[in-house]
Amino acid sequence: MVAIEEAAQGFAAVGSEPRLEVLLALVRAGPDGLTVGEIQEHVGVPASTLAHHLRFLAAGGLIEQERVGRAVINRAAYERIETLANFLLRECCMDAKSTRHASHPRIAGHD
Repeated sequence: MVAIEEAAQGFAAVGSEPRLEVLLALVRAGPDGLTVGEIQEHVGVPASTLAHHLRFLAAGGLIEQERVGRAVINRAAYERIETLANFLLRECCMDAKSTRHASHPRIAGHD
């Protein structure tokens, strides 16, 4: 279970459009991940700015980085991302009438 402070840090990491674009590029890339140069090609962010965004995403636990020779491979931390999504869904409709919660097809299974 994720504490609210940990969830806030994770959500803050994607709190800007450029960081969200970087994370989406990594999610789309799959488990092989992308090098910094490949991320630049996808999102068109200057290298210095991209380095800042990658540090922020890594600090939030949303990406993993691995040095392979001279390259750094960046990968989406899928389990962490799923944990954050589930943090929100777990709270869904807690204050609503139970009949509305049960009838909603996307959230009925997230009790």
